Amino acid sequence: MSGGKLDASRAALLVVDVQEAFRKAVPGFDDLSRASAALVQGAEAVGIPIVVTEQYPKGLGRTVADVARHLPDDVKPIEKVSFSASRADGFDLGGRDQVLVCGIEAHVCVNQTVLDLLEDGLEVHVAQDAVGSRFERDRQEMQSQIVSGLDVTDRGAGNQIGRGASRPSGSRRRRVKKPPRRSLDGWKSGRNAPMVRATGRG
Repeated sequence: MSGGKLDASRAALLVVDVQEAFRKAVPGFDDLSRASAALVQGAEAVGIPIVVTEQYPKGLGRTVADVARHLPDDVKPIEKVSFSASRADGFDLGGRDQVLVCGIEAHVCVNQTVLDLLEDGLEVHVAQDAVGSRFERDRQEMQSQIVSGLDVTDRGAGNQIGRGASRPSGSRRRRVKKPPRRSLDGWKSGRNAPMVRATGRG
C-alpha cells in the first residue's frame, strides 16, 4: 500500500486506553486528553469512524470524561486485556485502511497496536501530541522505533482530512536514510506537536 495523506473516506480514528488511572501517572496527561478529545471531535465532524479501547477498565477505570463526552452515541469503548488494541475482541475498523492512533502508553499498548496494524498492511498515523507514557524516555523510545530511518515532516492532520479546512502551515522536512518497505511523515496537529505516519508497504 502506498503512503498518502489522511483521507476522510479511508481513515479511522483509534483512541487507545486514555483512562482515568493514568491521569496522575502520565506527564502531560491533561494536554494528551485534550488533544485526543480534539481528534475525536474532528473525526466525528467529517464522518470518520472512531474506535476506542480500554485496558482492564475494572482496574484502570474508564475513558476519561474529557474524551468520553465527545464520543458519538453509537461508539462504545472496547474492553481489552491484550496490549494490542487490534487484537481485542470486537475490534473493527469498518474496512478503513488508514488509522490515526492516539493514546496510552506509547511504548506498550500504542506501540504494539501500531506494529500489528502495520503487519496487517494498514497505513498508520500516530498523533505524537496525543500519546504518552509514564516516563518520557519510553515515549521517545516508541517514537524512535517508528521514526528511525524514515522521512519526517510537519503538517496539520486536520488540514488533510477536513473539507474546507484552512491551508496547512509551512512544513519543515528532515530527510534521513529510508529503510525498505516503509515511509513516514509527520504533521502538526491541535497544539502544533508533530504527528508521524508509517506505512506497511512502500
